[in-house]
Amino acid sequence: MTADRNRRFPAAPVMENEPAVTRWVLLRDVAVFHGKLVLDGLKDILLSPVSLGAALISLFNKEHETGRQFYEVLHAARRLEDWLNKYGDADRIPAPGFAVKQEGESIDAMIARLEELVKRQYERGGVTANAKDAIDRALDAVHEKLRKRTEW
Repeated sequence: MTADRNRRFPAAPVMENEPAVTRWVLLRDVAVFHGKLVLDGLKDILLSPVSLGAALISLFNKEHETGRQFYEVLHAARRLEDWLNKYGDADRIPAPGFAVKQEGESIDAMIARLEELVKRQYERGGVTANAKDAIDRALDAVHEKLRKRTEW
């Protein structure tokens, strides 16, 4: 059993110049990681209503500015995510084979496949096309009413 495990998850090679991970380094990294998790959770709690508000405002922008506020929120969140660098201390030791990211592996790839499926259904004139048209008409009507109010 141990030999099989060692074959699947070989021990990380120890480099001569690399400092060993001591208990104190581990405790520090655990504390820092959990602090980052708390900050990330607070970010997510705040980001949810802010992004929904920005998206709602963005729906009523002029055509060439659709989505501007929402994507500005996403860019700010990405900068914050990069700054937090939640998993930065993972580089202290090499990643085991199962933790190495494979090319094209992400939830974004799954969403892209789902989106492609929905687009094909839309192009065939299925239920999705009718729903999209109804939503577009409703948003256009609200936008028109808002435009008329501001013209007074």
